[in-house]
Amino acid sequence: MARRVALAAFALAGLVLGHSALAQVTVSKPWVRATVPQQQASGAFMTLTAKSNARLVDVRTPVAASAEIHAMRMSGDMMSMSPVHGLDLPAGMPVRLAPGGEYHVMLLGLKHPLKSGDTVPLTLLIEQAGKPGERIEVQAPVLPLTSSGPDDH
Repeated sequence: MARRVALAAFALAGLVLGHSALAQVTVSKPWVRATVPQQQASGAFMTLTAKSNARLVDVRTPVAASAEIHAMRMSGDMMSMSPVHGLDLPAGMPVRLAPGGEYHVMLLGLKHPLKSGDTVPLTLLIEQAGKPGERIEVQAPVLPLTSSGPDDH
């Protein structure tokens, strides 16, 4: 009996270690900007690095009606922002989703104000070779409205 328990524990440890070893995309410095009362949207920011070519195809969160991957583009003198259907994550190249940067995640239809010190759960859906891959659960801290990211704290 003890031998079976030890073997089961060893197998379980192997599965857990194997799963983390299989992680293809790492997330660093995730955060969400705080809101003021009645504000219905905010931004989520982070850096994504894939071990092999991948694609961020969706973001979900329980704090908003929807989450969209957005691109910001200059058209003449006008800055525009629009949703994209996915974001390529080239192997080994960090992709920054940053305030004022080319990409970010918009949280739309917020269910309540986001206060500095709160944490926002995000689920990132990653695709590889056109097939669903990882689901990455992220706990993003909410930083003050005036913040430009975790490095200024």
